Amino acid sequence: MPEIGIRPATASDWQNLIAIDNAYQTSYVWQMDRNIDVGQVTVNFREVRLPRAVRVDYPRTTQRLGEEWSKPAMILKASLDTMMVGYIRVDETLSPSTAWVTDLAVRPDVRRQGIASGLVLAAQDWATQRNLRRMIIEMQSKNYPGICMALKLGYEFSGYQDQYYANQDIALFFTRFLR
Repeated sequence: MPEIGIRPATASDWQNLIAIDNAYQTSYVWQMDRNIDVGQVTVNFREVRLPRAVRVDYPRTTQRLGEEWSKPAMILKASLDTMMVGYIRVDETLSPSTAWVTDLAVRPDVRRQGIASGLVLAAQDWATQRNLRRMIIEMQSKNYPGICMALKLGYEFSGYQDQYYANQDIALFFTRFLR
């Protein structure tokens, strides 16, 4: 198997990276249950198996990705040989002392080979070198493959925001302290 190369992306890489199909298939979701009583609000997330696997589109359009990528952030690309197969975008301006992963995608034909994990670990190294204390990965509550990867890498569920994305999906946040 060829070795995965992970390096900072340049502006000339963006079009190829944005073109990666970042939709995914899932048979599970994290479903939110909210109960509001006098003096108490309870929110629970539970893993729910869907009746059939569904394709879930990425919550940001390619146009929106292009707009966001023009803002300061670290974008790392993953390559197999000379082919770009994935990317991660990390912003350090959203929260103090925090690296915030806003986008992470790997081409469908090379998923489940450790590329996304490699990108997250490389981003953690980048954040540690910048003396950031923690890293947050945001994702849709439907992104069960992403949730499993975050938990496998030692991230813990740390919050959510309802109607976070333009498509009104819930965002889940997973955090890991870096030092």
